[in-house]
Amino acid sequence: MENINNITEFIFLGLSQNPEVQKICFVLFLIFYIAIVLGNSLIVFTVVSSHHLNSPMYFFLSYLSFIDVCYSSAIAPKLIADFLIEKKTISFVGCMTQMFWVHFLGCTESFILVVMAYDRYIAICQPLYYTTIMTRRMCGWLVVASWLGGFLHSLLQALLTVGLPFCGPNKIDHYFCDVHPVLKLACTDTYVLGLIFVANNGMVALICFLILIVSYIIILVSLKSHSSEGRLKALSTCGSHITVVILFFGPCTFTYIRPSSNMAEDKRIAVFYTLVTPMLNPLIYTLRNEEVKSAMRKLWTKKVNSGGK
Repeated sequence: MENINNITEFIFLGLSQNPEVQKICFVLFLIFYIAIVLGNSLIVFTVVSSHHLNSPMYFFLSYLSFIDVCYSSAIAPKLIADFLIEKKTISFVGCMTQMFWVHFLGCTESFILVVMAYDRYIAICQPLYYTTIMTRRMCGWLVVASWLGGFLHSLLQALLTVGLPFCGPNKIDHYFCDVHPVLKLACTDTYVLGLIFVANNGMVALICFLILIVSYIIILVSLKSHSSEGRLKALSTCGSHITVVILFFGPCTFTYIRPSSNMAEDKRIAVFYTLVTPMLNPLIYTLRNEEVKSAMRKLWTKKVNSGGK
């Protein structure tokens, strides 16, 4: 097959074509993005600055928050700017680059969530071995493995997509460059490639989701042998993790586990795992965690006191 590419740019159809709706969306998503950056940056700063939050759980939480900022930044700035213009264009190279970063960061976040579940499993089900297993070195390697897994996953998709011929049309029925809507524009039969992408994206999301669900079921069952105080603390921590897992993997798995047939539905669902979940993560992890709230209060008090001198 000769690789013919007459497309130099793509045009996003966006979330809505209605000018009034776009104005409302501009304000709404700008608030979302500011909340994402400020909320997740606050968690990273708190974990890095506080000597009390030095356990592996908070180490992984800081990376999750960092990835959330990066992940939303790969999508939100372009989306917000596009609400103000009529023709929402992105270059071919820009589209491929955005697709790579979105899947790289999204897949890395999936693996980090699995690592966090593993950490909670060891802490609750194997407490005597926790400090032996979850050493700083092990935590570092788990984070590196998550980044590497996300990179390889995204690299495979990027190489397969860049090699496709695009000769028109160039309108993407989405608000960012994603595999399924871009694949629909290729000037060749993409059925087999579509199945590969479903396997690559959908199975990664589904397998991670199932591992997480099974892990938390085992954890919850094992809590029967714990004291009431220990059970409540573990439930509070695991409750936050389970909430984030459902919010992220629920819509994500629904989108990628099947060949896309309804783009209007897919792009509305995508809002949840690309913007809503990263915005809610700081609230979920801080409102249910006394240690994080206490660390934030101490840092704030320290800043106020130092500022008053």
